Amino acid sequence: MKLSLDALAMLDAIDSAGSFAAAARRLHRVPSALTHAVRRLEDDLGFPIFQRAGRRAELTAAGRTLLEDGRLLLGAAAELECRARRVATGWEAELRIALNALVRFEDFLPALERFYAERRGTRLRIVHEVLAGSWDALTTGRADLVIGASGEPPPNTGLVSRRYGATSLLFCVAPHHPLAAHPEPIPSAEIRKHRAVVLSDTTRQMAARTAGLLEGQETLVVPDFPAKIAAQKAGLGVGHLPRQMAAEALAEGTLCARQTESTGTAHPVFLAWRSNHDGHALRWFLDQLADDACRARLIH
Repeated sequence: MKLSLDALAMLDAIDSAGSFAAAARRLHRVPSALTHAVRRLEDDLGFPIFQRAGRRAELTAAGRTLLEDGRLLLGAAAELECRARRVATGWEAELRIALNALVRFEDFLPALERFYAERRGTRLRIVHEVLAGSWDALTTGRADLVIGASGEPPPNTGLVSRRYGATSLLFCVAPHHPLAAHPEPIPSAEIRKHRAVVLSDTTRQMAARTAGLLEGQETLVVPDFPAKIAAQKAGLGVGHLPRQMAAEALAEGTLCARQTESTGTAHPVFLAWRSNHDGHALRWFLDQLADDACRARLIH
């Protein structure tokens, strides 16, 4: 067979990193070795996989097809490894945990420290997901556990979900933004006149969602909450922010919270996992997350 799982993992790393040099750093290899390996694979397969565009490596149409289907094989192989390890020891080889963008990574660190202190051997992979991306990560197998998933769980997907609390969002603007001086509560019709800063949904297969966006409102789409906060502090737009993430900017006066017609609405968030996953590491984290102090630290 001309194509191996190692070769697919190499192609995945190059595509994800965007360049051979960045992928080489991720894979702890020298760029020349990676370039040689790809050229040899292209020769074996008989078609080009990448085309170079400046410093970036872009997949050809054939390469894209190869990698998209190949990622399914990589996922299946990883799941097979995890299943075999669970059968042998009960502890997963890897546990993939997705934190919704509403959950700060630093607030999850105490749970990680306790887990590693027990030396169970399970490798942890932590990612951030946004909006429908949290549910999509579970249904497509990118994650085994999601913390703080927003929006209602999708029906009939083989997931177990548990309401984990609710988060209140503050409508924030820069002090020099026109809405900073508008009488409260600010009506939706007035907010619609101004650009909204919104997060990019990380879903790959489900329909993308938006939050706090009014119909017809101009948008600036950013990748995460730090970028959203920076854009709103610069006066480039307005939008809702979790209280704990906006606290520093509010305290220093670079953002101000304003009352709107919808202020005060609590948004439910969920803990969710796949029903066919029964490993010890997943159960360990579920037990930890059930603690009230842990819940209060993660969800504000």
